Amino acid sequence: MTDRTIHPDILHRWVADIFLASGSTEHEAKLTADHLVLSNLSGHDSHGVGMVPRYVKSIAAGELVLNQQVDVITDSGSLMILDAKRGIGQSVTHQAMQIAIARAKDTGVCVMGLRNSHHLGRVGHWAEQAIVEGLISIHFTNAVSQHWVAPYGAAEARFVTNPFTVGIPRPDIDGGPIVLDFATSAIAQGKVRVAYNAGKKTPEGALMDHEGKLTTNPGVLFEPVDGRIGALTTMAAHKGYALAMVCELLGAALTGGPVTIPANQPKAGVWNNMLTIVFDPARFGTQSAFEHSTRDFVDWVKSARLADGHDAIMMPGDPERKSRKARAAAVPIDEGTIAEMDAAAATVATNGGKGPGALSRLMA
Repeated sequence: MTDRTIHPDILHRWVADIFLASGSTEHEAKLTADHLVLSNLSGHDSHGVGMVPRYVKSIAAGELVLNQQVDVITDSGSLMILDAKRGIGQSVTHQAMQIAIARAKDTGVCVMGLRNSHHLGRVGHWAEQAIVEGLISIHFTNAVSQHWVAPYGAAEARFVTNPFTVGIPRPDIDGGPIVLDFATSAIAQGKVRVAYNAGKKTPEGALMDHEGKLTTNPGVLFEPVDGRIGALTTMAAHKGYALAMVCELLGAALTGGPVTIPANQPKAGVWNNMLTIVFDPARFGTQSAFEHSTRDFVDWVKSARLADGHDAIMMPGDPERKSRKARAAAVPIDEGTIAEMDAAAATVATNGGKGPGALSRLMA
């Protein structure tokens, strides 16, 4: 199945219009479109505009609440708990990061827990928000939805693709910041959805079927057999499983958010809870040494002889920067995802009497 393309500005307008028609303010609609389109530009289609149909279903189900402002539940100086009140993640997480960044600039560090957010998207986006302010951030995030990931040693799913994220600012002359952002599953569930919609296979070892046997068929997550579906495996076997457990306990249990058990499963949406540590590296008094040592180490790592099939040694964050350049004029979207987005636009129009119309009519 071939992809079609669209200019990112046109795609941004369409996405913003979907949320305006659904009831978001101009600011919230823009933040949401900014985030989703940038995810596609960054090469993370799993967390991009293909999430719009699920958001629309969550609004219709009364789960996702638009135009929410975060509440401060606990504030003890450098430690804070914020409640997103089931607001759209791209807005409430932006608010939460603004609060954490301001506190970290004031005190040097902020440990912030955000609970009860609707899907907050690509977590690297929030690390980049801190990086712009010259701050380092570390994020432990859980997700609450249908269970997609099997614990190491298991043949059925028990949790979701809990991501781990770190953002480290670097001078622009050094090639950009370090942004580590990955799902603790072998691949993100959204990447399986993208492969399924595009009629493609998933990587070897990333999926198991309903019997626990490894497969490359993404349909095992979406086409039940005898009422059972398959599951994602964890990245790096037991290591990814252990890190997923840590993200669940720190991101949700510690912050007072829901953990991933059947009793907390939403009907249509995805809930996220996140523990974020934001701090100012300049407060250590080692800024010059930090910059020089970072440059020396990166240069040493990149000086290694290349293995067959590789043309460069990339730093965390380089693939996203490379993708943004490659997709600057045209974002690819597969036909299956386009059809889902057209259907979402029709639903919004039916429910609200307005909307941006079909996305397909704007695609090249």
